[in-house]
Amino acid sequence: MHRNAVRRAARAALPALLATAAAAPLAGTVHGAGGTPYGDRLTVHPGPGRPVAEPAVRTDGAAVVARVPGTGPPLWTYRRAGRRPAALLAVPGHAVALWDDGLITDTDRRTGAVRWHRAMPDAAAGAPWPLDPGTRMLAVVTPARISAYRTADGDLRWTFPAPADCAFRPGGPLRVDGVLLVPRPCADPDRPWQEGIVAIDALGRVSPTRRPLANERPGDPAGPRRGSAARP
Repeated sequence: MHRNAVRRAARAALPALLATAAAAPLAGTVHGAGGTPYGDRLTVHPGPGRPVAEPAVRTDGAAVVARVPGTGPPLWTYRRAGRRPAALLAVPGHAVALWDDGLITDTDRRTGAVRWHRAMPDAAAGAPWPLDPGTRMLAVVTPARISAYRTADGDLRWTFPAPADCAFRPGGPLRVDGVLLVPRPCADPDRPWQEGIVAIDALGRVSPTRRPLANERPGDPAGPRRGSAARP
């Protein structure tokens, strides 16, 4: 009798066990899709009653904070769990942050929503710079390399490494007539002095012999098409 009772109980529990086993992978998928793999934490604060197109954006400790220009009330706060922003570039429509774990984020300046994340091992040692007047292209300058990203989607367009005995200065670029002049001091005293400065723009290193390189997404209006000698 006892054995028959156990069998009946097992048969009764079997449908529930099968349903649980079938639902387990689905539950894991839903959790992964709705989770925050980058530790993103966005807080939207009560606004002034009207949208602010270009709020003032600053780093505040471990967060990126947007405020109403002039009056100061916060509009949104963006954090990443356990991380701190190492550098920030605020340009029309964008707030680009370099984080201490080597992540780059582009945030919608008006809403605080993150458009994209990109990993760059030495990003925390670098500085972001716009490469064109419309900020369609962004450069991240680190001592080891210059990398260019398309701000619309974070696509890596080109990278330009420093020679083994040279290093870029992330905080030292100077903009002249749409060209970014990046200091690149080298240890070899016999190198020509001209090699201590690199001129770049949205298409890479400025050179009279550079090859065409399209930075636009398919279907986007064409931008400068003068080409690039940098490595795509």
